[in-house]
Amino acid sequence: LFGGVDMAGLPPGDPQLVSMIVNHLKTQGLFDQFRRDCLADVDTKPAYLNLKQRVDNFVSNHLSNHTWSPHLNKNQLRNNIRQLVLQSGMLEQGVDRIVAQVVDPKINHIFRPQVERVVREFLSPGSCSQESPSSLLSTETKPDSSIPEQGTNISCFYCP
Repeated sequence: LFGGVDMAGLPPGDPQLVSMIVNHLKTQGLFDQFRRDCLADVDTKPAYLNLKQRVDNFVSNHLSNHTWSPHLNKNQLRNNIRQLVLQSGMLEQGVDRIVAQVVDPKINHIFRPQVERVVREFLSPGSCSQESPSSLLSTETKPDSSIPEQGTNISCFYCP
């Protein structure tokens, strides 16, 4: 039983089971750790530097068309620039590239093993499961096909 819910009675992919696992991952601080790991790398990646330069140039060009005066409504100008940057589409493209350079390389070697370990510990505290946690999470949702699936023979870090 977990929080009054019999996990053994829940089928793989059950929204309640998935929600409990996600909440457990959050309480373990895993998402925060992943966020910190990614943010520590982001400002050194070419995709980030390129996006930053593109946004800086876009803003500079836009501001060069305005003459500063004490009566200039800076909040309105800032909001206008923000909307123009969003409408330009450069953020979506840039963020996709940043994710490809920062997050994607960490998925299989760093994030997935840690998530699987915590999920295993959550589903079977004190014992080892030989079934892949990703197969327990959902029968309907398949992992991203661009990410190779790991084998199902997984051993706990504390098992012989």
